[in-house]
Amino acid sequence: MENVKNALVIMTDQHRVDTIGALGNPNARTPNLDKLANDGFAATSAYTPTAICTPARASLMTGKNPFKHRVLANHEWNIGYQADLTPDQWTYTQELRDNGYNVGIVGKYHAGENYLPDSFGMDDDSMIGAINPILNDRYQQWLKDNNLPGVRIEDEWKGTLPGGKPGHTIAARLKQPLEATFERFLTELAIERLREYAADYKESGKPFSLDVHYFGPHLPYIIPDEYFDLIDPEIVELPPSFSENFANKPPIQANYATYWSTSSFSNEQWRKLIAIYWGYVAMIDHEIGLILDELQKLGLADETAIFFTADHGEFTGAHRMNDKGPAMYEDIYNVPFFAHIPGIDRSGQTVEFVSILDIPATIMDLAGLDAKKVEDGRSLLDLVALERGEDLEPWREDIVLEFHGHHFPLQQRALRTRDYKLVFSPESRSELYDLKRDPYELTNVYDTPVYQNVRRRLETELYRRLVDRGDTVFAKWMGAMADIDVNLGSTANSDYDVALDRA
Repeated sequence: MENVKNALVIMTDQHRVDTIGALGNPNARTPNLDKLANDGFAATSAYTPTAICTPARASLMTGKNPFKHRVLANHEWNIGYQADLTPDQWTYTQELRDNGYNVGIVGKYHAGENYLPDSFGMDDDSMIGAINPILNDRYQQWLKDNNLPGVRIEDEWKGTLPGGKPGHTIAARLKQPLEATFERFLTELAIERLREYAADYKESGKPFSLDVHYFGPHLPYIIPDEYFDLIDPEIVELPPSFSENFANKPPIQANYATYWSTSSFSNEQWRKLIAIYWGYVAMIDHEIGLILDELQKLGLADETAIFFTADHGEFTGAHRMNDKGPAMYEDIYNVPFFAHIPGIDRSGQTVEFVSILDIPATIMDLAGLDAKKVEDGRSLLDLVALERGEDLEPWREDIVLEFHGHHFPLQQRALRTRDYKLVFSPESRSELYDLKRDPYELTNVYDTPVYQNVRRRLETELYRRLVDRGDTVFAKWMGAMADIDVNLGSTANSDYDVALDRA
């Protein structure tokens, strides 16, 4: 493990856990991700700090939860928050650069548009945008140089909005061969950069950290015929939460379902849409395989830690919604997470709570740098050491999640424990789910009398955690509105101590 200084971080966008074979989908076509999961380990309880692209990606770079770095919403839908990650903030990428690393990013950069990756110590092969920027000059030149056909789509799937207006494009057939797709363009850029870094590493011993961020499988699912039709919709089961009726749920959820025109599609059409989504995942899996094969050919597989995750999940019909947004369900907060660190005899699954912020902490640790600079993540090497019986601080037993809005401001915080999830919403109805009895979060028991002791215990614990994290503005509101015995004062942490035994 002492020789593992290099890191490859592969990130997808809006990627559900249940689209991958290694995570339980027998109909998935993900051989490369499955192998990565089996060679290393898969975290089945991995979470993004917030299920929105820009703040989640800013958290990955800074190692901080969103309320700290203050980039709280997607910059395209700026709703009055800070729109860009700024160079005055610490990032692990700049730290690596300052300590002799080659550091680069290929693909999606979504942490703002005024300060680009080179402001954070990265060689920049990135593109700005929420979805594949097919008009990007570099991509268009690549098509021309390789005599490849441009983008053309057919069979566009749109819902219907109130009043009969056409809704968003959710899927379409891409009339391009796989070799001409934007995904292949990114793969070739990644391989080119990987070869450059490999040559430098072999010649001078200079280590590298390379991020490869695909824009998919974020909707719209616009993919070639071979993947559009790869999965037979007859084998697709609708999500259990497809039966959602929004009873006793925050009203915004039903409104969001309308915004995405969910009811426009029949059950058969939804099965096809889900099949297309799985096809998109299969397509990206193929591209990831090309990158991993190249790493092997370059002779770096035994000296490179590989991480795979997503910025957040996707509804794809779950809870009768699409995209991600104003709901803190597992569908969008639980993310795929695989880590393969050569020299560590650790394979299979772990049920421990893992954060995507543990990736930069682990990379820092492998580099021999101070992993504690990643304030809100922890090195996975600690988790492995704990499993071996070493005497370290215990691993996290739960995880705190946050949401600040998408399209419009909306403040929410959640505490996810092994058995329950509490979602506290100052502006709307709060939620409590008994995940043992209700794993698909259909029944909100926040006001159910038999759960009041559980609710009070979780609200107290969430409050404590928010104060300890420094999220005291939200904590002050929560202290006033929840059934917690607190001393309300200024925003200093000492004024928010819970009047209960903290032992």
